[in-house]
Amino acid sequence: MKKPSDSLSRFLFENLPLRGEIVRLDDVWQHVIDRHDYPTVLRDMMGELCAAAVLLAATLKLDGSMILQVHGTGAVKLLVVECSGDMELRATAKWEGELTHGRLQDMVGDGRFVITLDPKDGGQAYQGIVPLEGDSIAEILEGYMTRSEQLQTRLWLAADGKSAGGMLLQKLPEQGELNDEDVWDRATKLADTLKPEEILNLSAGDLVHRLYHEEDIRMFDAQSVVFRCTCSRDNVANMLRMIGREEVDEILAEREEIEVHCEFCNERYVFDKVDADAVFVEVPAVTASKTVH
Repeated sequence: MKKPSDSLSRFLFENLPLRGEIVRLDDVWQHVIDRHDYPTVLRDMMGELCAAAVLLAATLKLDGSMILQVHGTGAVKLLVVECSGDMELRATAKWEGELTHGRLQDMVGDGRFVITLDPKDGGQAYQGIVPLEGDSIAEILEGYMTRSEQLQTRLWLAADGKSAGGMLLQKLPEQGELNDEDVWDRATKLADTLKPEEILNLSAGDLVHRLYHEEDIRMFDAQSVVFRCTCSRDNVANMLRMIGREEVDEILAEREEIEVHCEFCNERYVFDKVDADAVFVEVPAVTASKTVH
């Protein structure tokens, strides 16, 4: 069976307190890495974080966006992945010097992992600092989910130059007859046999069948994942307004134009003096209508 490209698939263990998700990123992943020449080890780490972001955003049922950030003092300076509840993804990374294969903590150094939940309706954002405990993106996020959601959660992630993917399993609260003392251990031990190439190349249905063909599993329709960057010329104009006319004029006096480059999608926005004048033109007040209603 050909694997669906750029999709999230959910499944449920019938009559058991256990659920799962599988994500496949192909074209979306290419949109992320084609814009920058990432070192292989950093590329794969970012791919795992992208897959994890989709899985967690779906699990948390976001009405807004989730931003995962790794800030480092080592060779890896920054990893950022943003995924919305509508399954819109973007990502970028910064690094210095040579990057060789090694432990995540060795590459990040004395870093921190930050998770931000940003509501769509403009409500107050939630931000949590996650300890860098574990040798992988999966282990760090498993600890976060267990502490924050009080639900046992496991992740299996993989990425290469073509695809990124992963699987999530979550133990649900037992209700009524929905209980099986061994189901969690049984399900996770089977999932531990997964190889990275299986995560990246098997379809969701084939992967679930390979692991759980002896279980009664219900598969749900796949949900599409897309690459989308929220940058725009209007957003850059708003940023210039926040900086202020005086500072913008000083920059233009030195450089003749202001160039803003989006780290996520590589889009380039240029503002010269005429553009800046237009940015700071006052919007005329709305005149009250004399029409009687």
